[in-house]
Amino acid sequence: MPQGRLSRRALVALSLTSGLLFGCSRPAPPAPPAEQVAPRDAQHQGITEPHGDHSAHHGGLVLMNGDVHYEVVLDPAGRYELWLSDAVRTDLPASIASNVTITVSRPDASPEHLKLTVDDAGESWVGTGQPVAGDSVMVKLNYDLRGVPHEVEIPFVPAKR
Repeated sequence: MPQGRLSRRALVALSLTSGLLFGCSRPAPPAPPAEQVAPRDAQHQGITEPHGDHSAHHGGLVLMNGDVHYEVVLDPAGRYELWLSDAVRTDLPASIASNVTITVSRPDASPEHLKLTVDDAGESWVGTGQPVAGDSVMVKLNYDLRGVPHEVEIPFVPAKR
């Protein structure tokens, strides 16, 4: 090798060392915005990007409507809840929705129509109906989100609390 030239191995080592030195001297990236709060469950800790967390924070079934997550909690005792959260699962006030109703359809029975109301804390929509037992029970959820109607029909899946 001619004098004054570095070997390929020396160039690679020099490049890696330079990268480490310059990389370590950069300022830390900015902290995520305040609304990007880590999920509460251990499986999703550290996930703060939009739509990265679809875990049930209240024991129900998590679905989406645009950038809004909504969690439907169905209790076999006949208690129903609707919780709303943003794209990174920060709780939203119940007031962003309106006209919340649930229709419970059981085999061999007339559908049960329930109008939900905002809980005392303003955090969720709640309602109470007849206890639910057996299979093939369907629930239709209707609500307006910021004035736009939304409807979803799901099988009755008991809450995990």
